[in-house]
Amino acid sequence: MCRVLEAIVGPRIPVEELRAHRLRYATPTVLFMVARVLLLVSIFLPYWHMELEAPQYPKGLFLTAYVNHLTGDVREIDGLNHYIGMRSLGEAAAFERAAGVWMVVAMFLLVEGAAFVHSKWAVLLALPAIAFPIVFVADLYFWMRTFGLNLDPGAPLSASVKPFVPTVIGEGGIGQFKTYAEMGTGFWLAVGCAVLTIAGFVFHRRAYKPLMERARGALQEAAA
Repeated sequence: MCRVLEAIVGPRIPVEELRAHRLRYATPTVLFMVARVLLLVSIFLPYWHMELEAPQYPKGLFLTAYVNHLTGDVREIDGLNHYIGMRSLGEAAAFERAAGVWMVVAMFLLVEGAAFVHSKWAVLLALPAIAFPIVFVADLYFWMRTFGLNLDPGAPLSASVKPFVPTVIGEGGIGQFKTYAEMGTGFWLAVGCAVLTIAGFVFHRRAYKPLMERARGALQEAAA
């Protein structure tokens, strides 16, 4: 059992080795620390922005998505969407928004745990944080596509609007309505977390792979 646990957690750093190569072992830890701080801060910042231009709203309507809620002109946009048969924005990604903060906190803790695992298994702990930005965009696209392609045929303007996929990033629109969408600061912090985590594993491998090979060689000699 101890050998299995050691194979997963990895070897500990000898005191003499740590003193001789302090920077080598500190670098991945620092990168993981900064990465998880960026991820935690992203909770409080917007992940996605959208501006909608319509003739009856000359100043435009704005929608901002955080990991756990929507802000902006949600009611007005829902009113416009009602006429073309699109469901209320509150129905989209309800589970994701309810669990959003807890999922980010869980990824924060997993990245922190990866700093204490000195084997290749550390990658599994940080994999959710690395994949999170891609998953967020994919989930956003899924809900936009689902809502846009499943319009209510009984809506007042259903005959004049065909099913469509709203634009997730960039300029888009339907009929006389134009939209401009972009990712927010929170999303880019999550991207920064993913990049720093990957960089951390580059230095993690350089630091701990020699220790793993040394420990494996010692076990083979003991067995022989």
